[in-house]
Amino acid sequence: MDTTSVKVENDRRILELLAQSFPNISAASTEIINLEAILNLPKGTEHFVADLHGEHEAFRHILKNASGNIKRKVTEIYGTSMRESEIRQLCSLIYYPEEKMQIIRSTEENMEDFYNITLHQLISVCQTVSSKYTRSKVRKALPKEFAYIIEELLHESRGEYDKQGYFNRIIETIISTGQADAFIVSMCKVIQKLTIDQLHILGDVYDRGPGAHLIMDTLCQYGNWDIQWGNHDILWMGAAAGNECCIANVIRTSLRYANLATLEDGYGINLLPLATMAMDTYSDDPCLEFMPRVDSEDNEHPEKTLRLMAQMHKAIAVIQFKLEGAITSKHPEWQMAGRNLLHKINLNKKTVEIDGKNYDMCDCNFPTINPSDPYTLTPEESILMEKLHHSFTVSTGLKRHISCLFSHGCMYGIYNSNLLFHASMPLNPDGTFKEVEVNGKKYKGKELFYRIGMLVRSAFNDDTNASDKDYARDYYWYLWCGPDSPLFDKDKMTTFERYFIKDPEAHHEEKGHYYTLRQNGDICDMILDEFGVTGTQRHIINGHVPVRTRKGENPIKADGKLMVIDGGFAKAYHKTTGIAGYTLIYHSSNMELVEHEPFSSVEEAIRNGTDIVRSTKMVEQASQRIRVRDTDKGRELQSQIDELTELLYAFRHGIVKERIANKNPIA
Repeated sequence: MDTTSVKVENDRRILELLAQSFPNISAASTEIINLEAILNLPKGTEHFVADLHGEHEAFRHILKNASGNIKRKVTEIYGTSMRESEIRQLCSLIYYPEEKMQIIRSTEENMEDFYNITLHQLISVCQTVSSKYTRSKVRKALPKEFAYIIEELLHESRGEYDKQGYFNRIIETIISTGQADAFIVSMCKVIQKLTIDQLHILGDVYDRGPGAHLIMDTLCQYGNWDIQWGNHDILWMGAAAGNECCIANVIRTSLRYANLATLEDGYGINLLPLATMAMDTYSDDPCLEFMPRVDSEDNEHPEKTLRLMAQMHKAIAVIQFKLEGAITSKHPEWQMAGRNLLHKINLNKKTVEIDGKNYDMCDCNFPTINPSDPYTLTPEESILMEKLHHSFTVSTGLKRHISCLFSHGCMYGIYNSNLLFHASMPLNPDGTFKEVEVNGKKYKGKELFYRIGMLVRSAFNDDTNASDKDYARDYYWYLWCGPDSPLFDKDKMTTFERYFIKDPEAHHEEKGHYYTLRQNGDICDMILDEFGVTGTQRHIINGHVPVRTRKGENPIKADGKLMVIDGGFAKAYHKTTGIAGYTLIYHSSNMELVEHEPFSSVEEAIRNGTDIVRSTKMVEQASQRIRVRDTDKGRELQSQIDELTELLYAFRHGIVKERIANKNPIA
């Protein structure tokens, strides 16, 4: 018996199941032909973004323009026949079709001429961006109301004499029936959808900016996307799980940046009890160190509101320090008791002892702290936390978004020879993998990431026993600020020091060894090997630490083996980084790093066709165009082809009986 027949006999049960979808030789052969054709298509474009931090307008704009990829396509088609200003206007129409059409209708004198020209232009752009995909995949991206018409236009050539009249008549009829506006909007959205095949989010959707909930709404309705959780995402996931340290941190961070929209408007969190307690407790306290960080140009809050936010900010910060004292006492194995500083405050001298050194404090007004029992909540604070705990755990909007983070996310991802994780891989000084204790056992490398991913999910699983669920819930806070957390990896988070001590020495946070060793190509190769990442051009892609471009820092490290694409989307980082974020585009022919300028407004982008792409830098040029067969998806398809080939053998040798097809084979 030959090798093929032995394998077919062993796989007979699997082949019987496969035959339910492909019941005969004709159906199986047709599918093999289809899959072989797909393998030879160009690889779809991947879009990598990181550290969005609630900047929903900038994020939406980057999605709409595909980090400049749409403009690149338009320029390739019309660069020699249209002026730059005309290209910008066409691109802004593609990005914001409804809004742009309103402006055009109010200014354009000959709408019929505009429709005729624009529809032809959009069809050409759509033909270009859809050329990488099968008709079946393009069909799925089309709006139902215009699917047939768009498909006809995409696959008919205006250059063929016999079809020219047919093509033009479709355009004329779209205009004459009054459907041009709706058709243009649909075409623009199809172009946006087809320009990017896969979106990768390298963590930190939440905090700082005003619209994290709006970003999550966008992602939950998006097509192909994945996320590698960041420390700020984990913080909100922990809050949704009921971890009160995470709840206090979420509220404190939101107040620090005067951003309550996500809490109140997005998730219906009731902050009135906190406001009431804060006004009563700190009525005579200026709370200067707790004034929200707002840009004077963007500040829309009256002084009275900012003053209330400062009081609320201080109230929840003090509660946070108390809660953290309790959780570190509960988990001595985390070795974080040194971060508990309330009992080291000398109210008479207005100093605090940290690591054997006394520091002067700029604020010593703590009406809710009992010096003899500093970590116990007052009755009012306990009632407040019960109410906040309830608000977070019953919020349907938050539950929906956290569920989306779980269904599309994990601690790391591997896509087409790229290893994605948000922040760090814990390492020893010599570059070896560091062992980290998780629920009584030690793990390192890939296994550490896997175990953490399983642990955080268990906090939401009904079949997790009470003890394990309690530990998992607590562990969210460790992931936020624990010294060996892959999402943080610093010796401490100096939140207390930054509020109460002016001396910058006390603010220092020592980064883990990964942040220096990642410059070493051998270390990067070791990590890539650990995760089983293969390929001649493989990379690690991180976010988390803003790249200080203003100071000359390069986001490309270790001779191109590692890229850090956190360039500071959040406005709070713009002065530090000098730019407004990086994104990475992985085409079938090259990989480009895109540097962005601050996003001014949607109105500016619509009216003037302005964009936020400052520059692009070629990271890597492929020696030949990458095909689907060279990708992860290609390997899956090849596996399907191998199985179907076995099925053909089984049909032809009577091992599996052919059947009469009741339906068309699955494409």
